[in-house]
Order: sequence, then structure tokens, then C-alpha cells
Amino acid sequence: MFTVVPADLPRSLVPGPGQQDWRTLRPQRRLLVVVHNVTAATRLLDVLPLVTEDRRVQTYYTCPGSSAFTAGTIEFLAERELPTISWSEAIHWKFHAAIAASHGGPLHQLGKRLIILPHGMGYNKLLKPETGNRKPETGKRFPVFGLSADWLLHKGRLIPSVLVLSHAEQRQRLARSCPAALPAALVAGDPCFDRMLLSRPLRETYRHAFGLAEHQRLVVMSSTWGEKSLFGTNPDLPLQLAEQLPLDEFRIALALHPNIWFGHSPGQLNAWLADCRRAGIIVLPAEEGWRAALLAADLTVGDYGSVTFYSAALGTPLLLASHPTELLDPDSPIAALLAAAPHLDPKQPLLDQVHDTIAQHAPDQYADITAQTTSAPGRSHALLRSAIYRELRLSEPDTPAATSAVPLPPASAEPVEAQLIGVRREADGFVLTRFPAEVWYRAPEVARGRFLVIGTNQPRQTWLERADALVRDSPGPVRRWIDRSLAALPGCSVAAARDETGQWVIGDRSGRLLRFVRVGGGSLSADDGACCAALVCAGSALPERVALLRNGTALVVRVLSQAAPLPVD
Repeated sequence: MFTVVPADLPRSLVPGPGQQDWRTLRPQRRLLVVVHNVTAATRLLDVLPLVTEDRRVQTYYTCPGSSAFTAGTIEFLAERELPTISWSEAIHWKFHAAIAASHGGPLHQLGKRLIILPHGMGYNKLLKPETGNRKPETGKRFPVFGLSADWLLHKGRLIPSVLVLSHAEQRQRLARSCPAALPAALVAGDPCFDRMLLSRPLRETYRHAFGLAEHQRLVVMSSTWGEKSLFGTNPDLPLQLAEQLPLDEFRIALALHPNIWFGHSPGQLNAWLADCRRAGIIVLPAEEGWRAALLAADLTVGDYGSVTFYSAALGTPLLLASHPTELLDPDSPIAALLAAAPHLDPKQPLLDQVHDTIAQHAPDQYADITAQTTSAPGRSHALLRSAIYRELRLSEPDTPAATSAVPLPPASAEPVEAQLIGVRREADGFVLTRFPAEVWYRAPEVARGRFLVIGTNQPRQTWLERADALVRDSPGPVRRWIDRSLAALPGCSVAAARDETGQWVIGDRSGRLLRFVRVGGGSLSADDGACCAALVCAGSALPERVALLRNGTALVVRVLSQAAPLPVD
């Protein structure tokens, strides 16, 4: 369920501090977690295990309702069974400390012990506080989010008792923009980036989880929120990439900022991105998956968001699809990255730009800029745990403040049910090049010289009418199915299906039946079956052994004619 939550939630059923008699444990401290939106929630959950596993501490969660992207926050907390209270309860109950990962709203009502973390890569954007005019006055710019008096002071009083900064350069900018906040500043590194650094040895594990083949490259498309973001300026760019990047050479993953998901609603985003999924693009969930994608990536196409910067800090090649420097503090690291990184030109061939960027990139290309990701690499969790326990006035646990690798991706590519497959004969075999047929609507020229091969799982009307080959990826009787499918689809030349043994059997309108068997043993995948069907569509006389060449990898198959025994229906 997706709802818009008011600032004051209904009274929680969670027992409050005044109901101690009903409890089994009597924690020594109460910590309030202030969750502005899902973006802030994900950053807080990187840090909170440092304290929530301590049986001396009871944690409560609340949503102030001040963010433009509050929607989805309460559902996020409820799905994780976290004890949630209303804002009115939060400000009336007694807590020993509070922690948040965003600014804005009535945080000044919480008292003196408030820790505020950044929810992205430091503080970079110019952003007006929630109240007042949303546009800057003529000749003036918005204040820097998280580093200016507009965000840090209430009637001249400092709101946070601890303002966490990820790098010392932020402290220098803070000194210029809001010197009154310097006593609260704590340079404690970046816990999110530390988890990615810890996870780097698992790169092949993340690639395997995304279903990437050995020679396949992963292109991550990252968009922050707002009209000048990658998705805001060119929502068709993911499909534009898909129409030019061959499926066997590339896989595309799309990471959209949670504020896009919850600003428009997950239901609407899923509808808008249905064509991307049909094209084989991995659409990552709002909450998690983008970090695993960055660790598996060979290239990031991004904008001025934190995810793009994190990718550059990991040493991954980068192309910028959006670079509105006017939205950034000119002294910020992200502004510097936007000035240094190459820009994607959507009007020029994208495949060439992708290949050139990867080939010309050096891992330390942006090291002088991305060194500002953290001043304490690998130490953020220890520094943050000490800060939290100081605010709680509680001794730290004896165990080390350890973190964990980022989770395996919760999403992988869906099968591409409709493909455009080109077949070219060379001396050492047949070269096959595959593209998603979804791009046909946008770029009909992609279909020229290629065969439309479609699956049987909810094919679209256009595909059924135009298909050259129909492919059934499930074992069962084949002769009757092939004959009747071809009879029902007059424009279709070839039908392919797995027999009861799982082997691919392919028939055409001449009545010819061919069985394809992998040389050396093992089964042929659904994509292999589609390629074999395209090979039959090409109409060439096939030798007994055929090499299928896809992205430099050869798959050798035996082609058995009707003379070979086939299952009898």
C-alpha cells in the first residue's frame, strides 16, 4: 500500500516510556530515530545496527512529515517491523538522544541531543528550506543544504548537537557559511562508502548475482531527483542506450533516486518503466541494489547525484548525461566532478561513446576529486558509534564497531521475450547480434536485416503479427505444437520448443525439423534457443557442427536432422 502520511501519525501501539510495567526488559536508554523519507531511512539503517543490537538501548522511529517525499516512509518502517511513534509522541516523550539523516522540519523541538548525518555523499546541493519561496531571489542563490544557517539554526539556536561531516573540506565550507555550527561538527567519514569499499573483493559475486556473463559489461544508469536530473531531462535515455548496446555485450541497470519513486509513487514508476524491463534493463528497487550495481559496473552514466560520485570514487569510468552546475555549491566535490568528467551526447552514436570512455579511462582519473569522499576510510562506523554513545551517555560495547558488505542485489534482468537477432556467416561460424525488440517502436531501422524472435510469455500484438520465429522455453511435445503454431501465425517462418528431454527442436514451414545439441554436454539456454531459431530463419544449409559466435564467445552445437530420433507426441 502506498499512502501520503500526515505530519502527526495516529498514536502507535508500541508501549511508550510510561508503560514500563508491560515490558520484559528495562533498557537504560531510549534513542529516537527521525526518518524524513525513504532516502534518509536507507542511510540510517547503514548506521543503526551499531546501537540497535545493544540490549541496553530501546529504539523508536518517527516521521516528522516535513519532507516533500514523506510518502512511503511509514510503509518502509512497517515492512521492517520497526517501532514507530507519531511526531507528537516523539516530542513529548523523554529520549536520551535522537538521530536523523536529513534536515528540515521541526527538529528544534527535540531538545539538545540530536545527531544529524548526511544522507548522501556529503553536502553539495543548493536547496531552499521547506518553508518560504521555492525560488531564490533575483541575484541570489539557494543556501547549501546541510551547511548553511538556513538549515542548521532555529531563531539563532543551533539545532544539532552533532553535525556529522564525511570529509574535512565540508568543515571548511561550514566555517564560511555557518560558523556557529562549528562546535557541533564531527568529521566521521562515510559509512555508506565504507560498506562499498569493504565489498570490493566480492565484485564477481555481485556480477554473478546480476546474471552477467564473463564477457558482458554492466552499464549503470544513475539519476538523482529533479527536473534537471538524468531521468528528468531525458527519461527515454535508458531505452536509447538499449537500442544501441548489443544484449550479449552489455547489460543495463537503472538506479533511480528514492525521491523519484516516492514523488510519483512506485505504481506509476513501474508503469513508466515497463518498457525498460521488457528491453532487458535491470530496474533496481528504490531502497537497495544500487551499491551492488556500482560494485559490478564497468561504466556509469550519471548526473549530479551522490551515486554518480560514489561510482567515480570506486574508479569506474563515467559519462555525464546531466550536469547542471547551477544547482550545486561551486566549491563542492560534485561540482568539481561535473567539470572534469566527459559528457554524453545523446545525438551521437552511444555505443562508440561507451567503448571510448571505457577504453580511455584510468582508475585514478578523478582521484584528486574523489579523495574528498571521506576523511576516514574504513573508520566511519567506529567514529559514529562513539558519537552516538557519547550522546546517550552510555559506555560503548566491548565488541568492535564492525560493518558488513552490501547485500546482494534484490533484482536481476528479466528475460527479453522479444529479440531482434542479426545473423552473419563468417569462416569460423555464424556471428549473432541481439537487441531487444522493444526498441523497434523508437528505432524501426534497428530491425533491418534482423529476425524478430519472440517468446510465448504474454507476447504483444505487434510481435505476434511480425514475428519471424516463435520460441517456447518449456519442455513438452514439439511436433504438434510447431505445426499448429506456424499454421496459426501465417507470417511466422520458424517455431522452436524444448522437447521432453529439454533439447531444442526447431521446425519451419517446409516441414523440416532440426534438433540442436550442445557439443561437450550441458543444456542450451533460452537465449541459445532463440539464436538457433534465428539461424534457421536465415535459411542457410547448416553443417552438422555449427559455431554460434556471440560477443567473442563461441558455442558449438550439433544440428541433427529429422533422421535422428525425435520424441513421438
